[in-house]
This record gives sequence, C-alpha cells and structure tokens, in this order.
Amino acid sequence: MKVSVVVCTYSMERYESFSETVESVLDQTYEPLELVVVVDGNEAVFARVEDDFGDVEDAVLYCNDENRGISYSRTKGAELASGDVVAMIDDDATAEPDWIETLVQTYEENPEAVAVGGNVVPDWVARKPDFFPEEFYWLVGCDERGFGNHMEEVRNTYGSNISFKRDVFLEAGGYDTNTGRKGDKHVQAHEAPVCIRIYNNTGKRVIYNKRARVNHKLFEYRTEFRWLVFRSFWQGYSKRVMDLLYPEASDDKNDYLKDLLLVYVVDRLIKLVKDPSMAKVQQLIAIFVFTAAVGFGYVYGLLTPDLVEKTNA
Repeated sequence: MKVSVVVCTYSMERYESFSETVESVLDQTYEPLELVVVVDGNEAVFARVEDDFGDVEDAVLYCNDENRGISYSRTKGAELASGDVVAMIDDDATAEPDWIETLVQTYEENPEAVAVGGNVVPDWVARKPDFFPEEFYWLVGCDERGFGNHMEEVRNTYGSNISFKRDVFLEAGGYDTNTGRKGDKHVQAHEAPVCIRIYNNTGKRVIYNKRARVNHKLFEYRTEFRWLVFRSFWQGYSKRVMDLLYPEASDDKNDYLKDLLLVYVVDRLIKLVKDPSMAKVQQLIAIFVFTAAVGFGYVYGLLTPDLVEKTNA
C-alpha cells in the first residue's frame, strides 16, 4: 500500500516550521511513501522548496497559480498524488516516526476502512497558559477532552492527522472550498464536509487510532486569551456555515455542548470544591467565555444575509 503525504504551505514566515514538518515525513518508518508539497500561490516559497527538497526521491512539488486556500490545495495534492492512501498534515506539525506505519496498519486490519485519523497532541512552543481548558483544545486543532476512544469511528479527525483512500476522497469531491483557510477568511471546519460526503457515499466513518500521533505546534499567539476568544467567535460563525451546507453535522455540535455543560463542567466544579486553585477557576471561566463567544459567532451567522454566497465570494 503506497501512501502519499500531502503538505500544504503558503508563507515564508512559516517556512522553518514547514521544513520540520517535511523532515518528519521523510523520517517515517514506512515505505513506499510519496511526499506531495503544494505551495499556495507564493513563488518565493516555492523556489525555496525546490532548492531544499527538489532532489528528494519520490516527491511531487507544485505551486498554485494564485492563493486558493487550504481546501483547494489539499485536494490538488490528492489529485497529484499516486498513493493508494493520501495522508494530510499541517505545515506547523511534526509526525512521530511511526505515524504512517500506524495508519497503514489500521487500514490493513480493517479492509473496508475508507479513512483513518489519529491523535493531534499540543506541542507548546510557548508555555501552556493556566487558563486554557482541555475541553477547548479543538480551537487550536488538537484533540480535546472526550474527543474519541481508540479505534472508535468518528465523523472526522483534525486536519493535522487525517488520511483517506485516495479514490474514495476524490470521488467525494475532495475538500469543500467554501470552508478552510483562504487569505483573511475565517471559515473553519473543512475536514467535516468531505468526511460527511464520504459517509454518504460509503456508509463508513473515520477510524480514530490514538497511537498514530502528530504534534501540533502552538506558537505564543495561539495561547493569548484574546486570540482564543476571537477564534471561538469565528468557529461559531463557521458552525452556522456548516449547518447551512451540511445540516447533518449539527448533531455532533449538540452532543459536544451537552457533554461540556452537563459532564465536564460538573466534574470541574466538583474538583474545584475538593481542591481549590486559581488555575481551576480560570479554566472554568474560560469555558464559559469561549462557549459564549462561539454562541455569538453562530448568532452573527444567523443574522448575516446570503451567508453561503458571502463565504464563497
């Protein structure tokens, strides 16, 4: 089973991190493996990519003609790939050496599997802030508390650690370009739409293998309270977009909110009473602030006329 790993990048400011991502892919214990790099419309970055990785055996390097966004770029990478499986990793993450080997083992042990994802672990470049609760790690693209059980089927894993049977992924149309990062657009959650379409086509969901591990760098700006509130707002807005484009996705959102408020908050309150600390108080406050920000973002989406048209503009 040949695997193609797609890495998309766009900015010279992220080049050092991107290089570490590529090196972690090249250091994988599994073969045969193909590296596919898609630069999103930045010729200077692409020239440097060619200089640094142009002589890598079994590598495909490509530059979009303009900035087209992460969803377009990842789909383009899958189209350029020649592997049976395409695996996705962000350009600010590093994979454990057995990442691909573990994903492939999951496919081999589950012959009908169409998608396999793994664990995205925070890699704190700056110190982890005391106020940041694990329930909201999804704000920074990492597995949150209660995300899923090992080898459980989930709707989707996060974009730093997800793989697909290439033909199934392309038959589903790849990523939806209405979602995902593009310039200054803030619509998130681009893994969910393609996984929903794959499920509709095949009846199969993503297998979550917690042993397939990727470390996601969290730079200092991602630990700032103000940035996280901002991120929460736009995640709420994105959820409204998702509800319009893919109404079937709303159940997962409701289940998460129920568990957050009725299970995790209650558990935190009990622990706070038993063993008070300022950090526990801060994290409880953060949960309510982030939840409110998500709600305000969702309401903003409700009040935005022609939301989908604006998203696609």
